[in-house]
Amino acid sequence: MATDNRRLVVAREDEQDDRLKTFIFQGEGHTLGNALRTLILKNPDVIFCGYTIPHPSENKLHLRIETRVLTAVDALREGLEQLQSLSDHVLETFETAVADFKTKQMEM
Repeated sequence: MATDNRRLVVAREDEQDDRLKTFIFQGEGHTLGNALRTLILKNPDVIFCGYTIPHPSENKLHLRIETRVLTAVDALREGLEQLQSLSDHVLETFETAVADFKTKQMEM
């Protein structure tokens, strides 16, 4: 029996429209779901973006995206890129603040 190690899959749907998709993230929860939902909803082409955790015992996140023109995959990609950029900025700002703090401590 083969195991499925993919972290992201697209839910099987009857819809053939690329603007309407549900993505399933394995091993993710509210932290990623809320951050992605917030960033994706800032895109003016996105009509709907929401997430759910189907059951507390399942370590899965279902993220639904509906768009006007842009494909749902492209909206997700943009949201992930924005989240990466935001995370990089926060990390850089934090590391700079820690270095400044350590420098001030050594001067005392």
